[in-house]
Amino acid sequence: MSIELISVLMAVSFMGLLLIGLPLAFAAGACAIVFGLAMYGPPGLTLVVSRVFTLLGNNVLISVPLFVFMACLLERSGIAEDIFAVVSAWAGKVPGGLAVAVIITSTLMAAMVGVLGAEVVTIGIVALPAMLARGYRKELALGCICAGGGLSTLIPPSVVFIMYGLTAGVSIGQLYVAGIIPGLMLASLYIAYIIIHAKLDPTLAPREAAAESALPMAEKLALLGKLVLPSFVVFAVLGSLYLGWATPTEAGGVGVAGAALAAVVRRRLTWAAVRHAVTETTRTTAMLYWLFFGSSALIGVYTLAGGTAMIQRMLEAFPLGPIGVMILIQVVWIVLGCFIDWIGILLLTAPIFVPVATKMGFDPVWLGVMFCMNMQISYISPPFGPAAFYLKGVAPPGISLSDIFRSIWPYMGLQFIALSLLIAFPQLALWLPSTMNR
Repeated sequence: MSIELISVLMAVSFMGLLLIGLPLAFAAGACAIVFGLAMYGPPGLTLVVSRVFTLLGNNVLISVPLFVFMACLLERSGIAEDIFAVVSAWAGKVPGGLAVAVIITSTLMAAMVGVLGAEVVTIGIVALPAMLARGYRKELALGCICAGGGLSTLIPPSVVFIMYGLTAGVSIGQLYVAGIIPGLMLASLYIAYIIIHAKLDPTLAPREAAAESALPMAEKLALLGKLVLPSFVVFAVLGSLYLGWATPTEAGGVGVAGAALAAVVRRRLTWAAVRHAVTETTRTTAMLYWLFFGSSALIGVYTLAGGTAMIQRMLEAFPLGPIGVMILIQVVWIVLGCFIDWIGILLLTAPIFVPVATKMGFDPVWLGVMFCMNMQISYISPPFGPAAFYLKGVAPPGISLSDIFRSIWPYMGLQFIALSLLIAFPQLALWLPSTMNR
């Protein structure tokens, strides 16, 4: 049987299982087992088992539950409320001040959380009622929360970077540091858009009440004390990585200690909070690991059949040149991001795209940052943008999914601008890792 026919049969079978409602991890695992048996007989199952056990032996996987646990503790610690209170007080006189505060708060939270979903829910609970109560139009209030929440995909300690590093064989520490400048660049684009838009249309975001906008400087400076704990947690994770003091797994442990300390200081470290954090960490980690195992087994069977080599030859044979192939990869990721979870996209495409990009002279760290940028686009892309559904879960009854999806288009445009800049100027991602202590 030709590899072309095998590719068609695997794709049809995989999509068919997804369409009938089978979870992505089990659909991938089922395809791996069936095709492994069909092509290689019982020894084909050895490949599936060996792929899973190889992954289980990778110590870097320990960092996943650590960072998820840190995010769950921070979610219950109330740090988001403190950050939003401080930033909104300082941004009160800026056009669209509360929306700007949402983006800054989301950026700081992304540097601590790193888990999709937790940030949108937390910021939605804290900021959405405040913006709606002060007359902000729905499209601005909803859009900035969805877009800001997606920054946890790109800004370290993103779990997406961990999974990419494991799949592509790239240093996770370098990936973390490489995501800092692109993440800040995208946050800056969001802030500039909000300020310009609110200035051109004052009805979009009414200015804060005079009493709130004119807080005495002494009170504003006193509020800065609330940023000490968040700054400590950010430095504990990113500082230890950048300075070479800790590996990603060790940084995860340091982050958990910092999050626990923050919860203790704010008197939020209760048994109920710990139990909730442990439960959510177990659920999220189990989901990620099953996805990782199923997709890895499928790509292992396909690789052994010669599928990845065939696709790599096809990409290299395209008369587009290296940049054209790179743009084609982005298009594939964007399209897949509308329908498939990020980890499925990663595990099904990275083993194919990373070798091709490396052979063409592209840095796999740069490719990893672009992957995260694409997954940030997928995070708000209809019809299955997860951010919209997370926000709908905590939004007031009058907010519909269509309201949320209508609000995200300007931010998606800004994401495409940021992705284009990253393709045109790779040093946006590669300069900071080159300065690391290794």
